[in-house]
Amino acid sequence: MRLYLIGMPGAGKTTLGRGLAVAYEVPFVDLDEEIVRHEGRSIPDIFAAEGEAYFRMREAAVLREVLAQHPKLVLATGGGTPCFHDNVEVLLETGITLYLDVPVAKLAGRVQAAAKTRPLLAALPDTDTLEAHLNETLHFRKQFYDRAPLRCQASACTVGAVRQLLARYEASA
Repeated sequence: MRLYLIGMPGAGKTTLGRGLAVAYEVPFVDLDEEIVRHEGRSIPDIFAAEGEAYFRMREAAVLREVLAQHPKLVLATGGGTPCFHDNVEVLLETGITLYLDVPVAKLAGRVQAAAKTRPLLAALPDTDTLEAHLNETLHFRKQFYDRAPLRCQASACTVGAVRQLLARYEASA
């Protein structure tokens, strides 16, 4: 089984992914952590030195490397991963993709404290600006997120609920 978690920053992909990996007894991989490991520097440092285009290129390459190494895994993608370099097609063709759908107000609350460490959010001065940016980003990304065959709404995204969702999905496939 390969399960890919997609969604906005702060949706809970890493937290849920770790729990699902334990439940299914498969490796857990956080794509952002893998990029940091491959690059030997933080994501903010990559953005500052190389820019977003370079980051997205490395993200796509590392995604493909991770998939080549893991026939079974739970993968937490970065928020923008599905939106660049045909990554959404790779995800859809090689595993089951689950979109963690969380309202923007909840996302803003979750990411506000960590916004300074997230390159695309660091320059936003206040909560209103952060929410506006998240709304704009979601507007663009939703076309990619909506391609996931599975969706989990905010508070319903527990390990147990996702396991039931996956069981129903696999039974109908």
